[in-house]
Amino acid sequence: MSASLPRALTAEAVGTALLVATVVGSGVMAERLAAGNDAIALLGNTVATGSMLVVLILMLGSLSGAHFNPVVSLAFALRRELPARLLAPYVAVQLVGAVAGTWLAHAMFGLPILEASTHVRSGPAQWLSELVATFGLLGAIFGTLKARPAAVPYAVGLYISAAYWFTASTSFANPAVTVARALTDTFSGIHPANVAAFVVAQAAGALAAVALFGWLLAGDKIRN
Repeated sequence: MSASLPRALTAEAVGTALLVATVVGSGVMAERLAAGNDAIALLGNTVATGSMLVVLILMLGSLSGAHFNPVVSLAFALRRELPARLLAPYVAVQLVGAVAGTWLAHAMFGLPILEASTHVRSGPAQWLSELVATFGLLGAIFGTLKARPAAVPYAVGLYISAAYWFTASTSFANPAVTVARALTDTFSGIHPANVAAFVVAQAAGALAAVALFGWLLAGDKIRN
């Protein structure tokens, strides 16, 4: 991270806002156009989100690291690749940006700015899905950073696109996004009462990824 702190924090806020606006906005558009076909709606939501992640990381990565996700920032802080003093500011602006992204999407689609989701997402399968989704996301980041750093944007976008479909929760994998999605009663929403369990599962997945991939990627390549 080479930018000044104000620029880095602004990049995190703007990037997270645009990410959430994409998640929520594409969900609204997909649901309106899919004529009740949830598979088509999810596909539209997936393509938009994965594509936007690639763009945002390419666009803002040099300024802040393009975390846009509190558990990503936590993981980098635990790996001492983000100064510990920056963790709280990063998480704060990510949360603010995420909420602003939901409100922006509502404004663009003529929806009430303030809403609460009624979409229940709960139970062991959902929580396990969030743990797996977050674990895999951090693994994709750590592994690609070591092997091919320039490919990280594409690895993240592709991983999230895949995880939309192979996890029962559709891969939130991000506490800030989870909080923001509790504030929209649309296709992408999550009931506010379900947020805490998702965040706990996401944190667990992140900690597991830091532990396993810290060990897995520490050694040298096998030599023939």
